[in-house]
Amino acid sequence: MSIFLDSSSKIIVQGITGSEGTKHATKMLQAGSNIVGGVNARKAGQTVTIAGKELTVFGTVEEAIKETGANVSVIFVPPKFAKDAVIEAIDAEIELAVVITEGIPVHDSAYFWAHACAKGAGGASPSGAGTGACAPGAASSGTPRTPGTRIIGPNCPGVISPGQSNAGIIPADITGPGKIGLVSKSGTLTYQMMYELRDIGFSTCVGIGGDPVIGTTHIDALEAFQNDPDTEVIVMIGEIGGDAEERAADYIKQNVTKPVVGYVAGFTAPEGKTMGHAGAIVSGSAGTAQAKKEALEAAGVKVGKTPSETAALARKLVPDS
Repeated sequence: MSIFLDSSSKIIVQGITGSEGTKHATKMLQAGSNIVGGVNARKAGQTVTIAGKELTVFGTVEEAIKETGANVSVIFVPPKFAKDAVIEAIDAEIELAVVITEGIPVHDSAYFWAHACAKGAGGASPSGAGTGACAPGAASSGTPRTPGTRIIGPNCPGVISPGQSNAGIIPADITGPGKIGLVSKSGTLTYQMMYELRDIGFSTCVGIGGDPVIGTTHIDALEAFQNDPDTEVIVMIGEIGGDAEERAADYIKQNVTKPVVGYVAGFTAPEGKTMGHAGAIVSGSAGTAQAKKEALEAAGVKVGKTPSETAALARKLVPDS
């Protein structure tokens, strides 16, 4: 089992003819992902051969879905054009949009996320979408709802269900399928945790991104892993800034029965220093690594002081490991 992505997923790549789109489409295909086409309005009707597979370049996401049955789009579009690309995917009612692009203005991310929420009333809910991360007022009725398109990112490494499918830039050869579910704000820490626990393996690894406005959150992934019968232990990686980890702690306390292990990056960050991720902004004592650690521990989460210690804690919780 897995969440959000599996062997039946049919993937298109928006921006497939660009250097990043081509490079990572090659790696996704080599990992066994079922890429069925690409999208670039300026090169519609052409074909590209990637990793030995001939793929049609469609003019629109809607056309690509109609012709291929695609249900996942991985978006490698420059920041200036990313908002329009994501909105196009939402309007076409793609089930999952993985937005890899870094440097998208926060206003643009907020706009396409609100658009996804507004479309949720009429769009098809993606598999395992959960009970909704859309805020009241995002849709015309003013009631919370699950967006019609699940968005992962932006500024994220994507999602991988090892041995089944890979949508994004996560290296597929770090680990194999297994019993651990991983959700992380940090791309590099995602890779490290996959490596540390490679002998046990993962059901799905989700890199949600560290921007101030993202689609899928820690809570969304926690809910999906809680409902996945083959995920036995959950590893959650956060970082300083904002209150996402504190909110996740509240959710865990009330809704998650599976063991959760956590790590919060930024314990040694200088006070008042803005960190690499756009979301890592600390105000006073709110958003500090210590505050997040205390909130998670109060919810019964075992929190490691380092990524390696976190992996060791997870290892002890996996049956027969």
